[in-house]
Amino acid sequence: MVDPTWLATAPALAFGAAALVLLLADSVDPDTTNATVLGGIAVAGSLVSMCAAVYLLYGGVGIPTADGGSGPAALFGGQLVVDQMALFFMTITASVTALVTLASVDYVREHAYQAEFYSLVLLSATGMSLLAAANSLATAFVAFELVSLPSYALVAFLKTNRGSVEAGLKYFLVGAVSSAVFAYGISLVYAATGVLRFDAVATAIDSGTVQTVVDGTVQAQSSGAAVPVSILGVGIVMIIGGLAFKMAAVPFQFWAPEAYEGAPAPVSAFLSSASKAAGFVIAFRAFAVAFPIGALVGSGAVDWFVVFQVLAIATMFIGNFAAATQEKVKRMLAYSSIGHAGYVLIGLAALTATGDGMALSMSAGMAHLLVYGFMNTGAFLFIALAEYWGVGRRFEDYNGLGKQAPVACAAMTVFLFSLAGLPIGGGFFSKFYLFSATLNVGAWSLAAALVINSALSLFYYSRVVKAMWIEEPTGERAIDSYPTGLYTAIVAAAVITVLLIPGFSYVSDVAFRAVELL
Repeated sequence: MVDPTWLATAPALAFGAAALVLLLADSVDPDTTNATVLGGIAVAGSLVSMCAAVYLLYGGVGIPTADGGSGPAALFGGQLVVDQMALFFMTITASVTALVTLASVDYVREHAYQAEFYSLVLLSATGMSLLAAANSLATAFVAFELVSLPSYALVAFLKTNRGSVEAGLKYFLVGAVSSAVFAYGISLVYAATGVLRFDAVATAIDSGTVQTVVDGTVQAQSSGAAVPVSILGVGIVMIIGGLAFKMAAVPFQFWAPEAYEGAPAPVSAFLSSASKAAGFVIAFRAFAVAFPIGALVGSGAVDWFVVFQVLAIATMFIGNFAAATQEKVKRMLAYSSIGHAGYVLIGLAALTATGDGMALSMSAGMAHLLVYGFMNTGAFLFIALAEYWGVGRRFEDYNGLGKQAPVACAAMTVFLFSLAGLPIGGGFFSKFYLFSATLNVGAWSLAAALVINSALSLFYYSRVVKAMWIEEPTGERAIDSYPTGLYTAIVAAAVITVLLIPGFSYVSDVAFRAVELL
């Protein structure tokens, strides 16, 4: 009989099963490539994962019941915990993956190794889903690598394209360094506390003694040795550094423009949306549970909320000012995604030394990530459509495109203005939610940075809109095909971005409940 606890892992299992089916289908007849069948398997797996995540999320998995129900589904002695936060991020991952795989049917149709491409996307999505449920630093590291290793190959997928291969190599080298930093930080935390599970680490820090876990129960060791504060502080800072890479946050942001510009556009959409969300979910879970801010500040170990405040402000300004100076649309979006990482970091930065405002700030960051997943994915998929048509990479190459492809350009306008924070999509409400979180704790510097950078982003996003709708074409452009998969994914992302205007309150309520349950 199947343990019902395992059913909570259905979103991750759906991705893994679809990846195996793809490899099996390709092995049956490796010399022929049926793009529709392979893409259909990938899309179906993503949709199954999304439906399972939404069903479990709204079915109440992870919510303790009045009759003494167990609440979150725990596996492997609590190393994996499927709760409301895990399901929220699994929904983001599955939604982005479904859009990306649907769009890729047309984008990679003429390329070899299509089954491998989709398998790598789904395996990376599997890691993201497991990362959302990770309740241990060791589990988080393994899932972190499952996310990263397929991503390196995806960035370098265009093997005959020098830019793609170069971007993949740079991404791999920086990723290897960040993984080493992350692993060393974990080892230092383990050296200081003697445990890796998040709740056990928190217990050790609160009590000031080394802890151990026996049969899933946190117990103090008889030695009663004090937690080495200096080692713990260095370990936490190194963990922040490792996570900053996956978030594309300063100072580990320099890989993102190279990787996003060199990779196939659907891969850029996948990495800048789903992969970014994966980095934030482990940061939210670890710092909400494992590293209690009050105890750390009191012991003098590290004021991690101050570290995140500095990272948030620096990431916002560096990302947006760099985006404003770009002459290539795809590279502009790459730097823009760095700026949005700074916005989401407000979820960890809009706190006080006692942790006040954590539920509001983290839920605001989560809600922005969900909205960002649709509008940013849609924007990169529009770039994929432009590449499919042979449109150049510079702003002027988009001149007059709105007259030839009005539907796609209207969708791109929705994405860009929503990313800027105008009330044309859910991005306006998610940024307002973040702004409210900063005001809640009196973080005026964060509030000012958010407003200034949102205003700046409107400048460079408007350049694309102006080129598409106002400027006259600089040369002849022939559009003789309208790929169904790409068009469907772009329109679907635009529709959901607009529908998040009336639906944002529901999204924010779910996110707030998920953080409170932590």
